[in-house]
Amino acid sequence: MKEIIDAINGIIWSNALIFLCLAAGVYFSFALKFIQLTYVREMVGLLFKGQSSEKGVSSFQAFAIAISGRVGTGNIAGVATAIAMGGPGAIFWMWVIAFLGASSAFIESTLGQIYKEVSGGLYRGGPAYYIEKGLGIKWYAWLFAFATILSTVLFLPGVQSNSIALSAQNAFDIPVHYTGFGVTLLLGMIIIGGVKRISKVAEVVVPFMALAYILMAVIIIVLNIAEVPAIFALIFKSAFNIEAAFSGVFGMAIAWGVKRGIYSNEAGQGTAPHAAAAAEVTHPAAQGLVQAFSVYVDTLFVCTATALMILFTGQYNVVHPEGGFIVENLPGVPFGPEFTQFAIGTHFPAIGKGFVAIALLFFAFTTIMAYYFIAETNLSYLTRNKSAKWAVRVLQLAILCATFYGSIKTAEVAWTLGDIGVGMMAWLNIVAILLLRKPAFRAWEDYKKQKAEGKIPVFVAKDAGIENTDLWK
Repeated sequence: MKEIIDAINGIIWSNALIFLCLAAGVYFSFALKFIQLTYVREMVGLLFKGQSSEKGVSSFQAFAIAISGRVGTGNIAGVATAIAMGGPGAIFWMWVIAFLGASSAFIESTLGQIYKEVSGGLYRGGPAYYIEKGLGIKWYAWLFAFATILSTVLFLPGVQSNSIALSAQNAFDIPVHYTGFGVTLLLGMIIIGGVKRISKVAEVVVPFMALAYILMAVIIIVLNIAEVPAIFALIFKSAFNIEAAFSGVFGMAIAWGVKRGIYSNEAGQGTAPHAAAAAEVTHPAAQGLVQAFSVYVDTLFVCTATALMILFTGQYNVVHPEGGFIVENLPGVPFGPEFTQFAIGTHFPAIGKGFVAIALLFFAFTTIMAYYFIAETNLSYLTRNKSAKWAVRVLQLAILCATFYGSIKTAEVAWTLGDIGVGMMAWLNIVAILLLRKPAFRAWEDYKKQKAEGKIPVFVAKDAGIENTDLWK
């Protein structure tokens, strides 16, 4: 079974997908004249505008749900794996895919808003909706919906619960099945409350967990402030094959940086548009800008915080592609949250392992919540205008079982299944947003035009030349 899973993963995550992700990011960046640089101030300002309604959540709640999905195991265990397999240079390529991916995130989230609809009294939207309405290809939309439900219910939750369980065992000697049961029980209590409860939990937990983690990283950076230039030099030299010690993993640095970058920030993957579509806003491009900023929060802030803590303290290993290690500072330690636990433990021995375990609990748990939200949205798409309470219960039971099972299975299998899930969605969504770029571009031009006229942008689809929308007439 492991050989079959590895073979499937190798096909999905070929160099073609890495090239497609980078090429899409480059294209959208130039087409949008690098809004990820020129509109950062606007992004931050929009975060706190707008209120929730009976049908939708506020911009900040949608941002929090999206961050819940983006900020997870990939920010702690994923960064460690990228360093282990690609050396310090992999961090630079994670930055690159985040910078370029912010433009892809804008496009997909704007499309999610344009083609959203009301289902069960709530806003619903995402790639399945914009593929059907924008491209008119229903089988493609159904394929994405099925692939996303499969990924977010069965493949991806296990990565998160596995990391929670392993870090709790490492920090507190709690057996993995105990942790798995506790996480599963808590998840069940939240998801039964539906989208509104998920958004309220995310709104409180996400800012707290991200700020606490970044604060710890800032403390460690200050304690090692003299080494900052050397660490950044190491990252850049390794990224461009200038650092002789890591020349053997130059290609791996690019591949693993992009791979773990996409896994972490999810730009272009097709998950964030589900949260973006749930927001109550006056213009689709406004939520597109908010979601573009969430990519920065994930990778440039949280992932960089993890990387610097690990690299400052030297608590990492780097695998040689031909066998053995280029760097082996932690003999016998697996790739994952342990790197970060050892890094924090270098300066704070009493709390290092426990702090990471608790941070990972918050990070990974809210990500599983976001997965359920995404899965329910796609189920709503597949069961439009039909009573599907039984299907929702099956969905809830399936994700709870997958969460518990993931906590007790091996980390390697969990990560491989997670990569397959991410890869499937990325292939389907990136092709779709490239084909659907024109409606997103028109919405963006309409937004800029109204801003230039001193107006608060209000979207009317026909004025922007966009058809087949339910809610923007």
